[in-house]
This record gives sequence, C-alpha cells and structure tokens, in this order.
Amino acid sequence: MSKIRNDFLWGASTSAYQVEGSISEDGKVSSIMDDVANRDNYSKDITDFRDASGHYKNWKEDVKLFAEMGMKSYRFSISWPRIMKNLKGDVNEQGIKFYSDLIDELIKYKIEPVVTIYHFDAPNFIFEDGKFTDKRFIQLFENYCKVLFEAYGSKVKYWLTINELNMFAMASSAIGILKSNQIINRWQIVHALNVAQARAINLCHEMLPNAKIGPAPNLGCIYTNSSKPIDYTAKLNMDLVRNWVYLDIACKGHYSKTFLEFVKKNNEVFLIDPKDMEDIKRAKPDFIAFNYYSSMTVEMTNEETNIKLAQDQQSGHTIPNFAAAVKNTNLEKTQFGWEIDPQGFKNTLREVYERYNLPIMITENGIGARDVLTKDGKIHDTYRIEYYQKHISKMLEAINEGVDIIGYMPWSAIDLVSTHEGISKRYGFIYVNRNEFDLKDMKRYKKDSFYWYKDLIATNGEKI
Repeated sequence: MSKIRNDFLWGASTSAYQVEGSISEDGKVSSIMDDVANRDNYSKDITDFRDASGHYKNWKEDVKLFAEMGMKSYRFSISWPRIMKNLKGDVNEQGIKFYSDLIDELIKYKIEPVVTIYHFDAPNFIFEDGKFTDKRFIQLFENYCKVLFEAYGSKVKYWLTINELNMFAMASSAIGILKSNQIINRWQIVHALNVAQARAINLCHEMLPNAKIGPAPNLGCIYTNSSKPIDYTAKLNMDLVRNWVYLDIACKGHYSKTFLEFVKKNNEVFLIDPKDMEDIKRAKPDFIAFNYYSSMTVEMTNEETNIKLAQDQQSGHTIPNFAAAVKNTNLEKTQFGWEIDPQGFKNTLREVYERYNLPIMITENGIGARDVLTKDGKIHDTYRIEYYQKHISKMLEAINEGVDIIGYMPWSAIDLVSTHEGISKRYGFIYVNRNEFDLKDMKRYKKDSFYWYKDLIATNGEKI
C-alpha cells in the first residue's frame, strides 16, 4: 500500500511561451523568446513560438480537457511581457484578465493552479538599458512579482519563482538569454537571479502569508563512469555546479566555499553585494519544486578534453580539469537521444530530500516523441505510458521510503513547442493537430496516455 497523500497534486505542466501563441495580441509586448527564428543557433527546420498550441485562444477547451483527465493541479507560467508593458512598470490589464479568467476556470473544475512566475520569456524592454546582471533587472522582477501577488494572491496557493534557474548557467545560449555575440559571466547572471528569487520569496511571505513558494531548478543525479576515485571527484564537482549550488543558496542562504573556489580558479569570480546576501539569507522556501528528465554520468577530464558548450539541457557538459559528461551505455534513450533513467529519478528525489528536508513537488518529467495521429484520430503512445509507469513507480517507492512529495506535474499537459526541437517533439497527453509550418486546424485529440493517466489519477496512483 502506497503512503501517498490523499491530497496529492496529480497534474501536468506547460509554459506560457511554448503553449499560448498570440505573441502580439491584447497588449502583450515582445519577449526574448519571440524572435528565436532569427538566432544563429536556431534551426530553420522548426517552428517558432508565435502560434504555439493556440492556448491563448483555446484555453477554455483545454482546461475542460484537463478536468476530464482528472487533473488535480495545473502548473503553468505567467508571461511577464503579457503583464508588464515597459520599464516604467505600466500594467497590461488585458493580460491580468487573461490569467485571472484562466485561474477562475481551473478553480471551477477544482484544479489547483501552480504558477511559475518566470519561465525564460523575459520582456525585451529589460535589455533596453541593461541586462540580467543589473540591479535594475532585480527591481523590475520584484515589481512584476508584486503585481502578480496583488492580482492573484487570493486565488493561488502555490508559486514557483524561476523555472530552471540553473540552466541560465548550464545552457544560456540554448534558452535564449544571451545573444550569440554576448559574453557575460554566467555566475553573475545566476547570482542576480538568486537575488531576484530571494526577493520574490520574501515578498510572497510578506504579502501572502497563507501561500507557499519555492524554487524550480532542473535536477538530475550524477553517476561516475568508473570505480576510479578520481571519477568520484568529478561526480562531486559536477553535482556542485549541476545541482547543489542553486539549492544551497535558496535553502541554506549561502554559497559553498568549494563553489566560490571553483569560480575563482576558473576566472569567473562574480560581484556579491552584502545587502543582497541579507535578502538571500532571509528567504526561506516552503518547498522545493524540480524538473527531472535524466541523470548524468561523468568522468574526470584529461589533457585532450575540450570544452563542449551544450546546446541542450540534456546534451552533456564538460569543464576542463573538473568533470566531463559521458554517455551511459546502461540506459535506454528517447527518439531524441535523451537518456531514460527512472531509478535516477528516485535517486534524485532521495538526494534532494535528505539534503534539504523540504517537501518536494515534481514540476516536469516526461518523454518527447514523434507521435503519430492515425486516420481514425488516435495516438497510440505506449512508449509514453511505459515511461510514466516506470518513473511514477520509482516516485512511489521514494514516498514509501520517507520522501515527502506533494505533487507530480509532468511535462506536458498538452503538446507544445519544444524550446529547440519544435512541435515535432511532442510531450503532451493531448495532441495538437499542427506541424512545424502548417497550423492545420489545431484540433485537440486525446492520446492513449490521456486515458491511462486519467485512470491513475482516479485511483491516486494505485492503477499504474
């Protein structure tokens, strides 16, 4: 018998820029994700985000489908450029109304809204006279948070600060926060985001004493490629910059000495204002949310190792004289080359809970695949069902072993545009009938996984 909570938040996730479309409608200003097609590192063979899944126009239909699937929660992001119009802080009331209506519709169906404040799509106006590392950015983010807390605080209990803050260091070019010709200390960016995150947590607790808020990094356990002691050192090194530095600062209020020595050795020392550290120390998250897709395997680098800048969150990462990511031949892979590791999911859950002792919310986990719509309107995604069966089974094992998990919101509720693989890489329980450059009718179809997940939710995880 599983020890899962009776009020467990079974659900699913999306993000605004990947699902909404309508990037110029109803007062929305441009974001850094709106012009991805013009980037040097963006493939000309995949779509951009201007239409996405059409959720902005079809949100009522989508929420009704979410309710039919039995979702107890829906993790979505609010589009910063749909809310804030400029550097002066003018608010777009049409944007406020859109998310207010969406939240009301979710509540009508007894679906708990779980809101991500910032999911990669910063408004372009932020860069008119500055960048991510400026104090101005931190203040603009805090102002934006205040607007959200005032508008939705009475309706939203769970808040996530910044989606995958660690990817701003691990894959900044892939997620579009830097132009191809920009050179900025990645740890200065991360530090500014850490300060912004702390301000959001503190402000939330001040304005909304009954709400809960936490960070939402992308995490994955690290294995050694051999039994060599030096490879275990590489594992500790990669754990530091892949996982722990982002949660240590959020949950413990300081950077570890080993991390500060790492940036010093690599000539990446960043400026730290003591006043900012006061904000960070005061911020106490109520839970930890994290996204899990795969583990990582590493070995120590050697003289022949060159720096590899990953173009994808899961493509690997190499740091000279520190650690090198390698393929794990023991693991199966998705159609897109991502390693599948359900045991790694459990390992990560154990590590995070034992290190921080805070409740955990899973806010992404899923498999991207080239789903096929049959002539009779079916999508037989047995591979997705098998993926979830294995991962959820391991999550339930972790719960039975004492890990406090409050919700599971896999990626994604509905097909959306992958950040750098387009619409062909489908994750959803619901199929959206379009391809990369033909919008077709955007009709929604329930995949086989939709019905499987519906049964699982109805039995609170018993019917896997």
